[in-house]
Amino acid sequence: MSNDCFYCEKDNRLHELMVEITTLKTSTFYLNKDQTHDGRCIVVFNQHRKEIFELTSEELHHFMDDVSSAARALQDAFNPDKINYGIYGDIVSHLHVHLVPKFKNGEDWGDAFVNNPLTKKMVTPIEYEALKSKIKMQVNNEGVKI
Repeated sequence: MSNDCFYCEKDNRLHELMVEITTLKTSTFYLNKDQTHDGRCIVVFNQHRKEIFELTSEELHHFMDDVSSAARALQDAFNPDKINYGIYGDIVSHLHVHLVPKFKNGEDWGDAFVNNPLTKKMVTPIEYEALKSKIKMQVNNEGVKI
């Protein structure tokens, strides 16, 4: 755990950026508040690790299962043409994966998604809850323990 990490602290910095959907085997599944790409989410490993190679084989297996389950939930909820996966960590060095549903002729199609667009698409609290419920229902259908 790192005191300067908002994923570890789960403080206001985290809540300004995302909404928790559910906990998975080794991670937490969040809805990104910037919905420039409908359904954009993040899967965050529950322990503070900087690099994917720092995981044990078992942790890696379970984390990738979590990422896969989350991606399946997004596919079922939004039916995108493709899901982009992004692992960065230059600024926030806690292991996390961005899951970004992409649609042909939609935002950033044919290119990498813009992680921090100049204009963000923020929605109302009611809309966040509706998106969260839509995704969480699909996670439940995958048999993921919540």
